[in-house]
Amino acid sequence: MQLVALLAIGTFAGLLSGMFGVGGGVIIVPAMVLLFGMTQQSAVGTSLIALLLPVGVLGVIEYYRAGKISAENIWIGLIVAAGLFAGAFFGAKIAAQMPGDILRKAFAIFMGIVALQMWFK
Repeated sequence: MQLVALLAIGTFAGLLSGMFGVGGGVIIVPAMVLLFGMTQQSAVGTSLIALLLPVGVLGVIEYYRAGKISAENIWIGLIVAAGLFAGAFFGAKIAAQMPGDILRKAFAIFMGIVALQMWFK
């Protein structure tokens, strides 16, 4: 049953990631914490493992096939990727040192702010 639930979470996160560019922080992390009792840090690390290849590789291939990615998009994406590379490293270092309850509450505040901005714009 756990395998089915994990596959369902991954499938849902992949669907939303392909559609909206979200998945790890919005779907996988809360699911791992709420459904599987992981700590916030373990859930974030697990999400990063899960997203590493399938979202990037398969998503880019499909958008490229559909003609939705230009040469300029590729360069922009690579520049953003460089920032993600550094940001993920430092973000992981910070999060790994924070108490789990503080990190979970900070995540909830972040999600609430994002939700409000999206609702009212």
